[in-house]
Amino acid sequence: MRLLLLACLRAQTGNATTADRIHFRHAVFGAAEEFLHMRTCELQLLPERSLLSQHKSHLHAAGHICVLKDVFRYESPTEIANLTSADKFDAALAIHLYKGGRLLQGSRIPFGIIFGGTDINEDIKYEEKRRIMGEVLREARFAVAFTMKMKELAAAEWPDTWKKIYVQTQGIKTTPSETFDWCRFLQNADIPTDRDNLHVFLLICGLRRVKDPLYLVDVFSDWHRKDPSVHLGIIGPAVDPLFTNEVKEKVKRAPGIHLLQEMPQDDLHAAMKRCFAVVNSSISEGMSAAILEAMDLDIPVLARNIPGNAAIIKHKDTGLLFSDPQNLPNFANRQLPSRTGSPEPARMGDALCHRSPEQCREVGAVDMPMDRQEKPLMKWDAH
Repeated sequence: MRLLLLACLRAQTGNATTADRIHFRHAVFGAAEEFLHMRTCELQLLPERSLLSQHKSHLHAAGHICVLKDVFRYESPTEIANLTSADKFDAALAIHLYKGGRLLQGSRIPFGIIFGGTDINEDIKYEEKRRIMGEVLREARFAVAFTMKMKELAAAEWPDTWKKIYVQTQGIKTTPSETFDWCRFLQNADIPTDRDNLHVFLLICGLRRVKDPLYLVDVFSDWHRKDPSVHLGIIGPAVDPLFTNEVKEKVKRAPGIHLLQEMPQDDLHAAMKRCFAVVNSSISEGMSAAILEAMDLDIPVLARNIPGNAAIIKHKDTGLLFSDPQNLPNFANRQLPSRTGSPEPARMGDALCHRSPEQCREVGAVDMPMDRQEKPLMKWDAH
């Protein structure tokens, strides 16, 4: 099968991360192996190039080829129709019901949809986008939701699509660098290294409004004033330049807050392993890669209480969910005593540190059998 994969490929967006997982080896359909072997790909403005892999999945062995395209390079379904015809694609897969799905309306080839998160959580609030997404979903042979909650939200809007929506969690794999220099990382972030008891929290996100990093700046800065060992590092690319400037100006006036440039994934995973906890402030999430990675790395997670986060975090068991950032310092000190050095018994800290990886493996479905991963694909041939 020659498969077209449409996704938003802006660096460090959730959709790009999902596409990258499908593109290489730990896929949206859960596998630690490759889901699809992509012999050709297109990453932003780079030309298509061959990718040879030593890892051969069941799909690759069956002869499937996948070509990745950025949705922002196309404006209409007609352009995609011409592409699929000229390049003789057999089927298509789009990440994000609106951004990718709208380009497949009226497609002459069968296609599937992977919900992105903001499509079901945010775009659905706008009448025209909601209408288009409904039409796309009805045309699709199948759709994939990361969580049951996401499926329920979509089906509540379009009840006739319930049976074609499959719930399949994302696979996750972390690869922390063995040569990462934590002291140099702290120095580059202007975090003092002369303290034995640093509490560095990391917020990992592309700088755009939906990730809402400013939601936590004031409370962490106040916390730092009371306890200078507490620091918040915000790591990610400037996805939205205007919003990035807002963040930079805010951080300049906020002691204890550090805005860091994006870093290679292996180094990022190593930094996560050394931090006190990973935090999430998003207004909307499909399934946060940073949360899953933190769980896999055995690091506590403190996340904003939104449906996407609540779907993968069991409060006070595999992470902490908060609705009011002002309560976060007391909440974290009370529930993470084993990491704060508090004399209070360390039951919750231990639970968060030691149970999260197991939860991640359940949520991330790393060992998902290939026959379950392939099931949605069979729908392409069902008509």
